[in-house]
Amino acid sequence: MPQIPQLPSFRGRGKSAHSPYRIPVPTARAIVDCAVYVDGHRLPGRYTHAEALAEVRERDSGFVWVGLHAPDEAQMADVAQTFGLHALAAEDAVHARQRPKLERYDDVLFLVLRTVKYVEHDLHAVSEIVETGEIMVFMGRDFVITVRHGEHTGLHGVRHELEGNPERLALGPGAVLHAIADHVVDSYVYVTQEIEDDVEEMEEEVFTPRSRLTTEAVYQLKREVVELRRAVNPLSLPLQLLSRSTDIPVPKEIRRYLRDVADHHTAVAERISDFDDLLSALINAVLAKVSVQQNTDMRKISAWVAIAAVPTMTAGIYGMNFDFMPELHWKYGYGMVWIVILVVCGGLLYTLRRNHWL
Repeated sequence: MPQIPQLPSFRGRGKSAHSPYRIPVPTARAIVDCAVYVDGHRLPGRYTHAEALAEVRERDSGFVWVGLHAPDEAQMADVAQTFGLHALAAEDAVHARQRPKLERYDDVLFLVLRTVKYVEHDLHAVSEIVETGEIMVFMGRDFVITVRHGEHTGLHGVRHELEGNPERLALGPGAVLHAIADHVVDSYVYVTQEIEDDVEEMEEEVFTPRSRLTTEAVYQLKREVVELRRAVNPLSLPLQLLSRSTDIPVPKEIRRYLRDVADHHTAVAERISDFDDLLSALINAVLAKVSVQQNTDMRKISAWVAIAAVPTMTAGIYGMNFDFMPELHWKYGYGMVWIVILVVCGGLLYTLRRNHWL
């Protein structure tokens, strides 16, 4: 029996989730778009990633932009071999759930960005609010490779917008890197605005009488804010390096644009920190409100118990089996007992209501 060939795999920090006997899927299946750009314009025609790189290097001008979505190890290995990507960076591009970071392998930059998407939800229910994904960017002298994980991480709009601005695209691969970073940070701004609306609505409802807002709903939003903070905050250092370090191979003009992106990112990170503090205060407010409500309920129960104790005590006394008891054989004794009970209970009811116990 002939031996079934084994797929090549990255060896190192992670273990492959793919079976070694899995039938290889062509790399083209993972490529969403592949284009050659010269002087800011897209060349007509369709290219494979290898043909596109060969075209650029034969012309000695322009660059390639290859977009991939959730490639497997074999597909990523093919792309990595063609473009000379480091094995560790290629492995990270296959295995999602990476922390935002910037790494440099010789002349290739590797940037990891976490993407976020706001999920519409019921404010009073416990449900997912922030959906996350990832975009990895490899940037070399004459190529940009983007690897996406997640259904909401599409870059078609970014590519279309850049193609409509040839002057910006003519700046090279750095223009693509900036456009992607700007797109991701803009999504952060949108999500934080939506969450801010949720926080304000919760804050208003916490102090509304007979509110249906629960501690679980506030805590769920707080957890989602923590997830958002983990996606957003670590990107601060990579953006600072890209926008200010002259050792990073990014054109000066692109660094100016990246400084603006870094400023927007800083503002978003500060707002997320404010959300975390405010939600902690809201949880304490909800718990305090529940505690006050419980105390009010116990006070009302105690008041009614005090009123009910009067007829209970009277009935208990006159229920004793003694022959000689005051007013036992009096003609008006029964009515007088009821009058005393009603007067005492009425006095207690008036006093308790005046003191806001009922």
